[in-house]
Amino acid sequence: MKKEDCHKILFRAFGKEITIYPSITSGRPIVYLNTFEGEGERAYQMLRDAECPDFTLVTISGLAWHHDLTPWEMPPVSEGAPPCTGGAGEYLRLLTEEILPEAEAALLGPVSWRGLAGYSLAGLFAIYAACQTPVFSRIASMSGSLWFPGFWEYVSAHDMAGDITHMYLSLGDRECRTGNPYMKTVQEYTGEIAALCTQKGIDTMFQLNPGNHFKNAARRTAAGVAWILKR
Repeated sequence: MKKEDCHKILFRAFGKEITIYPSITSGRPIVYLNTFEGEGERAYQMLRDAECPDFTLVTISGLAWHHDLTPWEMPPVSEGAPPCTGGAGEYLRLLTEEILPEAEAALLGPVSWRGLAGYSLAGLFAIYAACQTPVFSRIASMSGSLWFPGFWEYVSAHDMAGDITHMYLSLGDRECRTGNPYMKTVQEYTGEIAALCTQKGIDTMFQLNPGNHFKNAARRTAAGVAWILKR
């Protein structure tokens, strides 16, 4: 494990690159963010600018995006897209049993609660993880790929695995404006999952943002993480 300075700790595990931005004091929240390379750094700076309460951010990159973050196999949804190979269960075990203990061993003390956040397929993974493990209590899914075939049926048929207290979902207001028969359902299913979480008594926010799937990804990510931190 390498400590670059007082604000960043780096290590690698099973080919993943993990960056820890530690809290100043012990007993603070920790948020795990699966991310594209570089986006975690930008989101962290935005969170600092937003004057969020003291917390630890752990970003994980170097992911096999269409394997690590997808819950089951699915053929390509568009021409030129890679197939999804359903490695989310395997990656969730790596995250909770290997990455999480090593990351938290580097902190000053125990955490008050754990959150899980992600954008696009990482947002899909965050909600899948909430149905699989009680480790996380707050979830932020930004522009989550909740159009994923069978995922709404999966969520509606499963209780959350732990005590999920807060759920943030966001989406670009143009993301459903596509001819792709899968992706055009994203706003409908995101709204359905938000309504289901509300019915379960979870403090839930569903935020529509201007733009398509790719607009302001780091800013949208920071907004979701800030929301679960400030509740």
